[in-house]
Amino acid sequence: MQTKTIFITGTSSGLGKLTAIHFAKMGWKVAATMRTPEKENELTQYSNIKLFKLDVTNLAEVDSAVNDAIVAFGKVDVVVNNAGMGSYGALELATEDTIDWQFAVNTRGPINVMRKFLPHFRAVGGGMFINISSFMGITTAVPLGSLYNMSKFALEGLTEGLYYELKPLNIELRLIEQGGSTGNNFTHSIRWNKDERIKDYDYYMDKVQAMMSNPDPSQLDDPQTIVDAIAAQATGASTQFRTIVGEAGKNLMALRNSVPIEQYLETIAKNYN
Repeated sequence: MQTKTIFITGTSSGLGKLTAIHFAKMGWKVAATMRTPEKENELTQYSNIKLFKLDVTNLAEVDSAVNDAIVAFGKVDVVVNNAGMGSYGALELATEDTIDWQFAVNTRGPINVMRKFLPHFRAVGGGMFINISSFMGITTAVPLGSLYNMSKFALEGLTEGLYYELKPLNIELRLIEQGGSTGNNFTHSIRWNKDERIKDYDYYMDKVQAMMSNPDPSQLDDPQTIVDAIAAQATGASTQFRTIVGEAGKNLMALRNSVPIEQYLETIAKNYN
């Protein structure tokens, strides 16, 4: 059987890097993308991994990375949209740049990559997009996360909406709903919305920053379980459209589905009082 190829965004660290290594060890060919591939020295140790420069918000880099990966490997079978960042803090205090950045990275970025790959998938008769979302894309669970929620809710709607137009073309879509994981310092990827002159949001800000700086270990998942969920989709071992990874996300979804939205929101709010 012909060796398959996977294209992964955001592989410089965390989940993206673990996923690239996992697929390389499985024998897949891996197109690993990152903003500064010249700084990478771990993935370069694998003969079946090739690095490509990619900032998903830069259309010229998307064009080059996708074209170069297709030329290098001949065919790409699976695309994992993993690159993502987070903005937290009061919406009122967010800068215009941060608002645009949050949408550009988490929502427009996957759009850019998928649009570039669609002609290739049509030409080869199919393919798969695995979009890495978050259980914050199907629930709200943290105050001051409105922009991050917005970006992930939008990714969910985009992926569901694409199902109808891509299914007849044999192009599959998957969503991975991950939560926090061990060894992944999420605070490094956060822009905090602050204005020292405005104190009205400080209570929630202090709570959220403390929670993210010192997360409850019981609420963190082994990142390998997320990688395994991605691999299950890519190999066909699972055909679930939406996979929720981890007990925290599953518990939140169970609560969300079991009570009216007003009760759900009040329940979450009380957790931070």
